[in-house]
Amino acid sequence: MRFLSLGILLFAFWLLLSGHYQTLLIVLGLVSVGICLYLAKRMQITDYEGHPIHLAAGAITYIPWLVLEIVKSTIDVTKIVLSPSLPISPTMIKIIATQKTHLGVNIYGNSITLTPGTITVEAQGQELMVHALTQAGANDLKTGDMDRRATAFEAEETN
Repeated sequence: MRFLSLGILLFAFWLLLSGHYQTLLIVLGLVSVGICLYLAKRMQITDYEGHPIHLAAGAITYIPWLVLEIVKSTIDVTKIVLSPSLPISPTMIKIIATQKTHLGVNIYGNSITLTPGTITVEAQGQELMVHALTQAGANDLKTGDMDRRATAFEAEETN
């Protein structure tokens, strides 16, 4: 199933980028997708982490929420940077991730990094070391809202 969906996605992406629909070019596109699929299979990267189609349903709710958080954080960081007093209070905090898989912890850590004002500096097992631009940003992470949402997103794979 992953192999087939990867082939469909690669071919659709190829069509979108090429914009050419002549028979020869479509056949060449199919051949190039076939070569890519062969290499992906040989490199063993069509597993659940390399092509996580099992997370597609959860992405419908998680990604819009994450984009909204990114926008809100961008506004906060912009206000801080443009403020003449530059009210920052850099903080390093250690957060324990509640996700069950490496992929889930990775999604959580990347979500933290995508949000302006915070960056995941180190990840060891379930522990994430995070740098926050302000104490308020660190406190937001400590509430665990992003962790709960990332855990729920990861849990979609078992449903």
